[in-house]
Amino acid sequence: MILMLEAVVFVVGLLIGSFINVCIYRVPRKESIVFPASHCTSCEQPIRPYDNIPLVSFLFLRGRCRSCRAPISWRYPLVELVHGLGYLFILHQFGPSFAAVIYALFFSSLMAVTFIDLSHQIVPDVITLPGMVLGLLAASTVLPPGPINSLIGLFLGGGLFYLVAVLSIALLKKEGMGGGDIKLIAMIGAFLGWKGMLLTIFLAALSGSVIGLFLVLVRGQNRAEPIPFGPFLALGAMVSLFWGPEILQWYLLLGRT
Repeated sequence: MILMLEAVVFVVGLLIGSFINVCIYRVPRKESIVFPASHCTSCEQPIRPYDNIPLVSFLFLRGRCRSCRAPISWRYPLVELVHGLGYLFILHQFGPSFAAVIYALFFSSLMAVTFIDLSHQIVPDVITLPGMVLGLLAASTVLPPGPINSLIGLFLGGGLFYLVAVLSIALLKKEGMGGGDIKLIAMIGAFLGWKGMLLTIFLAALSGSVIGLFLVLVRGQNRAEPIPFGPFLALGAMVSLFWGPEILQWYLLLGRT
């Protein structure tokens, strides 16, 4: 029964990942995520159902469209595979529960934000605004933070990033934090509470600094070239979700030694 449940969850993750791929492509272009049906972005030919099986079709077609032989982006199987594995990990962490379902939706939202921000450097309101509402409702019913911590996380996270944005414009005469990132950290705060939100910011800043330094020193990227911050917030939120209490406990014990 356990193996069967894991298999079902993995397949569901693959299917949801396939849908998130549609969202990643269409949401920034303000296209419907329902109509038209899936089609090749190069030749516009509809994709046959047997060519739209997560992971399997990509491998069978060797990463190319059946009609025009145009290459299919590596993002499609990657998002599907990460979803399948991510959903399995959520199941192992939280068991078959309503909380696991909510966290799976949270995970998928962060995945969509990550790849949209990497491609277009935007964080769509259509993801973060409903996410704030879902996070508050879930925290008031099934998630550990509870409604008060969730509210504090939402307003404190959004307020901190808004303050950074205002100070950057006033002192540095440039935008230091986009409106999309402000709403994203508010959404994360709604799901994780204020402690998880603060840990997310720390982890995002740390990982963003490391990657930024690598890009400048190794790849020679211009320091003035902006780096999307949404993916680092998403990474920090996932680490906080899975290992946040352990990290905070370790930090507190470290401070006492």
